Amino acid sequence: GLWGALTALSPQDWEQRQEEDTLLIERILLLVRNVLHVPPDPTEEQGVDGDASVHDRVLWALHISGMDDLLKFLASAQVEQQWALHVLEIISLMFRDQSPEELAALGQGTAGAEHGEDTRELETLRQRELAEKRARALQRPSRHSRFGGSYVLQGLKSIGDRDVVFHKGLHNLKSYTHDLGKEPRRVPRHRQA
Repeated sequence: GLWGALTALSPQDWEQRQEEDTLLIERILLLVRNVLHVPPDPTEEQGVDGDASVHDRVLWALHISGMDDLLKFLASAQVEQQWALHVLEIISLMFRDQSPEELAALGQGTAGAEHGEDTRELETLRQRELAEKRARALQRPSRHSRFGGSYVLQGLKSIGDRDVVFHKGLHNLKSYTHDLGKEPRRVPRHRQA
């Protein structure tokens, strides 16, 4: 009907509209607000549990007609700020019977399940990565210190009056000489025997 004609207008048409078009838009918004403002009558609405109430059926009709898209356009367009209060009132009346907790729970129904599934999947991946890291650490050869200890060889004097300090492992003690660790003197080739 009326709002079908409004949704058919392109944004350019909206910018070039006449005064009577502005009045038509305002009348339509006021009509929608007044329809949604009608309070529920429990004596009239004696349906089976789970049946859609009259308010819900009105909301569904608004959705089918595309009026909700028009309301979103009016609410978000910078040039349509003159309708902000009408749109705000209509939206508040649309959610009149809903508590904030119910709306939040509806939004989180599937999203919450998906979020929980994503969290579990991430935790599984994290555990697998930690297990792989531990396995790599176990396979890596342990770093061995080259320091085999220091030993004092009593009875074997070094330069001066002190005992020799031996910095190699004890298994190398048999091959100990005072020249251990010194660079061998190179003899020129023509002087070699």
